Order: sequence, then C-alpha cells, then structure tokens
Amino acid sequence: MAIPGHVRANFDTLLRAAADGNLALVECVDAATREPCYVLCAVGGTDGEYDFTPFGHLADGNPYDPYLPPNPDDPTGFMGSPAT
Repeated sequence: MAIPGHVRANFDTLLRAAADGNLALVECVDAATREPCYVLCAVGGTDGEYDFTPFGHLADGNPYDPYLPPNPDDPTGFMGSPAT
C-alpha cells in the first residue's frame, strides 16, 4: 500500500519541525467527547505571533489498541483484519 502524497508531505513537515525544535505538545479538548487530549503540533509564526498546526494526538491508554498494522504476508491487508 502506498502512503498518499499529502500524508507524506505532512510527515516531512513534521520531521522538519522536529529537527528545528519547533514542536509543541498542546493540551486540548476533543471536539466530540469534550475529554482532554494531547496534540502534537508544529509551531510557526513571525513577529511574536505563533501558529500551532496539529499533526496528531497522543494515544490515551494502550497506543496499540486503536490500530491494525500492515500484514507483512499480505501487502493489501492488515494484521487482525477479518477475512473477506
């Protein structure tokens, strides 16, 4: 499976922000649940004004639970996916 170009571009931006020391962990509130969440943001800006661009949130609890990784034996499938 190929990672879409816009996702790769966002990842590259995140890597540049990390290399430049321009990352922040921001406490936010989930828009749907109103629960606290912690968001990884790239920080930019000029003239004392800062922009925080969210790239993702840190998993609450076990970070493996919400995801199914790619299946190395099936390039079109994921580990734990139900049989089709």
